[in-house]
Amino acid sequence: MPLTVITLKNSPPSLRGDLTKWMQEISTGVYVGNFNTKIREELRDRIVESVGSGEATITYATRNEIGYKFETHNSNKIPIDFDGIPLVFTPTNPKESKKENKLGFSKAAKMRKAKKYSGLKSQENTKAYVIIDLETTGLDPINDKIIEIGAIRIGKEIEEYSTIIRQEINIPEKIRDLTGISDEEIKKGKVEEIAINELIDFIGEDTLVGYNINFDIKFINEALKRQEKSKVKNMTYDVMKYVKNDKLFLKNYKLETVVKEYGIDETVPHRAIGDARITQKLIVKLDKLIKRLEN
Repeated sequence: MPLTVITLKNSPPSLRGDLTKWMQEISTGVYVGNFNTKIREELRDRIVESVGSGEATITYATRNEIGYKFETHNSNKIPIDFDGIPLVFTPTNPKESKKENKLGFSKAAKMRKAKKYSGLKSQENTKAYVIIDLETTGLDPINDKIIEIGAIRIGKEIEEYSTIIRQEINIPEKIRDLTGISDEEIKKGKVEEIAINELIDFIGEDTLVGYNINFDIKFINEALKRQEKSKVKNMTYDVMKYVKNDKLFLKNYKLETVVKEYGIDETVPHRAIGDARITQKLIVKLDKLIKRLEN
């Protein structure tokens, strides 16, 4: 099992006591141990919940250029990725650490950053991409059904596609409570075949982006399969993946949790087009993802 090193600063004694159950404290606030990924993640969650205003760093072996990876919590040390190599950036003024990293950003990059907090805006100098989100009756793409589609094209202009999908079923109570979509609404919705074809026409060959996008793609592909049509072949980017790389100490990665962490003061509506709009506000806060979408 890989070696893990955890360092704490200004941590409560109870947390230090917990860590000594699993690790050896070789110096004050420095712990080493060997355990699997599951135990490491449980310890990380315990640290985040208990460290309060203290600082924490966890370093562990992984397959990259230098053989290890590290995560920080409440620290002004910023992990950055340089062509696959993890580096540490320390801002001159810790209070500015969440603003602009002085690493020689181009004027175009600075302009992009200036737009980060302005919400949905057209992006004339970037390739178009489409944010997609679905509401479904459950988690199984074979047995459950799509009940709503939302899609937003971000390019020279902002375009949206949204529709309720007709299904001759009763929506599970849990889904009805979550989304607010009623049985009456889906019985008056658009035929699934028409809606899916309209969505495919809308996205064209553009890059697709979404939060846990593989979930949506599986449902879309299953609907296309029922029509004996080819699967979606567009390039996709999963926003959740970039959030996990950027915020490694979150208790969970539900969209509700993540938007709060990024200072997005909005309630996740659990409606397709509304969730797609919130996802766009999240995207513009993820520098690595924006860079990918611009290239």
